[in-house]
Amino acid sequence: MGHKVHPTGFRLGVIRDWQAKWYADRHYMEYLQEDLALRKVVASMYPEAGVSLVEIDRQANNVSMTIHTARPGILIGRGGQRVDEMRGRLETLIGKKVQLNIREVPQPELDAQLVARNVCDQIERRIAYRRTLKQSLLRSMQAGARGMRISIAGRLDGAEIARRVTMHEGQVPLHTLRADIDYGFSEARTNMGRIGVKVWLYKGDILPAPREVELEEVITEPVAVPGAAAEPAAKVVVKEAPAEAVAEVVIEEAPAEAVAEAKAQPTKRKRATAAAVVEETTVEAVIETVVEETPAEAVAEAKAQPTKRKRATAAASAETGAKASTRAAPKARAKAKDTSTTEKPAPESEDAASADAEAIAKPRPKRRTKAASDTKAEVKKPKKTAKEPVAEAETTPEASENQGEGDAST
Repeated sequence: MGHKVHPTGFRLGVIRDWQAKWYADRHYMEYLQEDLALRKVVASMYPEAGVSLVEIDRQANNVSMTIHTARPGILIGRGGQRVDEMRGRLETLIGKKVQLNIREVPQPELDAQLVARNVCDQIERRIAYRRTLKQSLLRSMQAGARGMRISIAGRLDGAEIARRVTMHEGQVPLHTLRADIDYGFSEARTNMGRIGVKVWLYKGDILPAPREVELEEVITEPVAVPGAAAEPAAKVVVKEAPAEAVAEVVIEEAPAEAVAEAKAQPTKRKRATAAAVVEETTVEAVIETVVEETPAEAVAEAKAQPTKRKRATAAASAETGAKASTRAAPKARAKAKDTSTTEKPAPESEDAASADAEAIAKPRPKRRTKAASDTKAEVKKPKKTAKEPVAEAETTPEASENQGEGDAST
């Protein structure tokens, strides 16, 4: 089951303040009962005044009440007549002096308690509840509310079974503590029973005011820098005068020993850098001597290596040439045979020459192509088909005789 938390009690001490401001150890129950009775009398005496909030402040035996209302004229009356009547009644009720303060609510549409009371009044006059809810939502949103939610529960429209209807518009962040959410509750007394009305109204966020933090004066001391030896060291001392607070800066010269130490530090660094330069020069000299003292045998070996590589490359080229010649030999022989067959020997005599001329003069026979052979085969095929029926005709009488013999034997 859901546990609803009262929006005002949830934000007490954050953005909301207490409606009753007093403290009591022994008389706590007595004061609490007095507060409830005072609020009940104010609401019952002038219900049409539109009272939204009653704040109570106690100091000893005096009670001051601040009443927030949408119609202050009804409470005050002509010349404050009604205020006096109310004050006398409240004093007789609790037996203490009561001071009344009346404040007007600037925008009743943005007060949750007044909106709930308005909805209850319309339901008591038998106006459709859906229409009243929509009108109240529209008026509050037009007045400047950022979100609103209304929930009514009971025997709506005189139904036998009670139900709850909720309408909302905009946003209502109930879990945000800085959200300014106003909550109101009221009851409509009808012939069929009571109908409760709850209203949540979101007006925006209340941000805390920025706090001003006072900065304390801090006495700073100079830091000794080795490079700044030429400038004298300074000390800042703040003294407060009895009449006016005046800051005095007192500059004191550093002793001669500190200046001497500051001057001595750069010389040490210069000596260290000089030693480093000497070390680098010695390393370079050693490298040069090592390069110059290479033996003659290493140089001879380095020169001999390229000759070996050249000889190896020459032998490899000779082997590849021999392989290529062996592969090319059969090809050359085949070419020689082709040339020998194509080339004709010269005629030895005139008879041979004349024979060659006659052979050349004779026309060459035509070659049979595949298409021509196919056409001939097609032409020959019908002849065979013509002979086949004759053979069948010749064989038919014999087959008939054989069939007769077979029948007689059976």
